[in-house]
Amino acid sequence: MTTEQYCDILNFTASGGKPDITQIEVLLSPPDAECEQKLFDTALKLKREIFGNLVNLRGLIEFSNICSCDCLYCGIRKSNPKVKRYQMSDEEILHSAKLASDFGYGAVVLQSGERSDRHFTGRVTQLLNKIAELPSPPAVTLSCGEQSLEVYKEWVAAGAKRYLLRIESATEEIFRRIHPESTTFANRKAALLRIREAGFQTGTGVMIGLPGQTLHHLARDIEFFRDMDIDMIGMGPFLPQSDTPMGDAPDDEQTVARRFSWSLRMIAVTRLVLKDVNIASTTALQTIDPENGRERGLLAGANVIMPNVGDISYRRDYQLYNGKPALDENGREIREKLLESLRKIGEVPRWDASGDPPHFARRTNS
Repeated sequence: MTTEQYCDILNFTASGGKPDITQIEVLLSPPDAECEQKLFDTALKLKREIFGNLVNLRGLIEFSNICSCDCLYCGIRKSNPKVKRYQMSDEEILHSAKLASDFGYGAVVLQSGERSDRHFTGRVTQLLNKIAELPSPPAVTLSCGEQSLEVYKEWVAAGAKRYLLRIESATEEIFRRIHPESTTFANRKAALLRIREAGFQTGTGVMIGLPGQTLHHLARDIEFFRDMDIDMIGMGPFLPQSDTPMGDAPDDEQTVARRFSWSLRMIAVTRLVLKDVNIASTTALQTIDPENGRERGLLAGANVIMPNVGDISYRRDYQLYNGKPALDENGREIREKLLESLRKIGEVPRWDASGDPPHFARRTNS
């Protein structure tokens, strides 16, 4: 692939063309560092044409690490005996949601381990009702796993706007390799369809740099996002967690650098292919590059960051992977550092706004 051929496909995609999977894989494979930087610059230009230099902020509340799933990569998998299980109280969750609102974030993400028992789903409904009663209620994104259509509709009726359910890999062979038999690709995809049917802004995402994963697999992930007409994307590098079956996956410097580079490329190409969706610059990027990881994600085309506003006393018990940053920083300290880092790269927080992706309005009005 020559530089000229690469740039032809890049310009075709940026100008509104619909690349096929072969062209998507080419975009993920820049022939040199100059082409890679051109990819990032083109994605950033498109992001700013759609969103300006505004970054949507979502206050993250990891309200419980109790999980019924046993995913082979996840630190809070149900078979991990080293995890101290917790559930934040209603008062703690509401305090965190109010803190996010006071900080001007405009939105929160309620994230937990996956459970579908009625005690859990009913409690989430009650929490949504209580958040709606706050003086300046933030918009709510949920990330609480696979549920029935009835539960998803109940949560929409209670005020939740967005839902994130990561597919982790759109290649079924890889999906099976990193999940137990009880968690199936078909069920995951069906749950995403139920989320859409319930009326949520629908989000998914993948891990990047999994053992055996290639750029062709990642191209298929982007094609999956497009085919599913997804509204928001949360994805980042695979990071092994030492207390899981995948904890001994290669984690040398070269492997980690590849995961990071591929993650930035995935953000950029997803921006160019999906255009007006929300894309998060995730904490996993910050884990690899504590000084500039999230910022480099934004400069590759992302437009969302999720600073943690949850109670600091629970932070160490919600480690999906090794090296999670900001374990000892409270919400205000995280906010101050975030604002300074955004200022340095010319991005601006979008204060007191839900930050809905234009794609959702376009999808639902079509």
